[in-house]
Amino acid sequence: MDSSADPSQSGLEIAEVGTFEEPWAAAFLPGTEMMVVTQKAGSISVIDTATGETMSVSGAPEVDYGGQGGLGDVAFLESEAGDASQERSIYLSWADAGNGDTRGAVVGKGTFACSNAGCSISDLNIIWQQTPKVTGRGHYSHRIRFSPDEAYMFVASGDRQKLDPAQDNSNTIGTIVRLNLDGTPAAGNPMADQPSPTNEIWSYGHRNILGMDWDAEGRLWDMEHGPAGGDELNLVAAGANYGWPTRSYGNHYSGDPIEDHSADDGFTKPAVHWTPVIAPGDMIFYSGELFTEWQGDALIASMSEPGLVRVEIDGDSAAEAQRYPFENRIRSVDQGPDGALWLLEDGEEGRLLKVTPKQ
Repeated sequence: MDSSADPSQSGLEIAEVGTFEEPWAAAFLPGTEMMVVTQKAGSISVIDTATGETMSVSGAPEVDYGGQGGLGDVAFLESEAGDASQERSIYLSWADAGNGDTRGAVVGKGTFACSNAGCSISDLNIIWQQTPKVTGRGHYSHRIRFSPDEAYMFVASGDRQKLDPAQDNSNTIGTIVRLNLDGTPAAGNPMADQPSPTNEIWSYGHRNILGMDWDAEGRLWDMEHGPAGGDELNLVAAGANYGWPTRSYGNHYSGDPIEDHSADDGFTKPAVHWTPVIAPGDMIFYSGELFTEWQGDALIASMSEPGLVRVEIDGDSAAEAQRYPFENRIRSVDQGPDGALWLLEDGEEGRLLKVTPKQ
């Protein structure tokens, strides 16, 4: 390992716990040390993080695998905490094929349970879908986060590399949507009096959101890929327009310019942005006891310079505080029950890493 990419040099202890094929997301079963891991081609695994024992999960959905698409996020309700054998709701997102050469992100809800015979998902039904389905296999986003009171579900709906629809509220491309837990539009949304799917939209003008989480004050933030430059960390506000593709701190991959934000452009500005990009894979706000100096900070999984990026929050502002280099691209970051960090590497044979302070 290149010493410049050695996380131990940053005071971190790293333990490899398991290996997965193109892992995309992970979530602990609330109340347990069991972690559920999605793999992009469509399989789901459970790993006992205490022992490293891994088992497969039956009942995964059929996904449209290719490009950036496939099986995506996994989420559980903390209010359904219990032992591993308890039945509970599971929420999954994935790329779903449509008519012709089209596809789009969807969210499904099912029942998850484990027994001596293994773990399974039953009664999995699609409860929300990105509208409309379009051509291409990029920028699904499809991160799932529940509000702190678990009354609502927020879903990141990427721009699908189609650009202009992110400014057109007759669709949900390039938006964050706010839903009831059954996938229906939530009352009190900014455009709740408009026809479906406009009544689902919470914020818009987004590009490709790969991370969302709530800070200690109960505010939602998102982390999204810019084009050639201009990755953004945004404080998400109801009804806010974040400007894509009209304004950005990056340029198109072709080299064609995009006008930067200005004070009077009418769009909500990012709290912090990056050029060159960090290519975020995921983000969380840290609240554990192991890294006390990180409490309240955003931790961003980075892929262009493999590692973690730590961002300090000051009111509505944010600033990068430190980078922690790793050997390989980091796709997912989660906080364990004891405050340890759990990272999934991107790509084939992506390792699950447990990160604790170096003793």
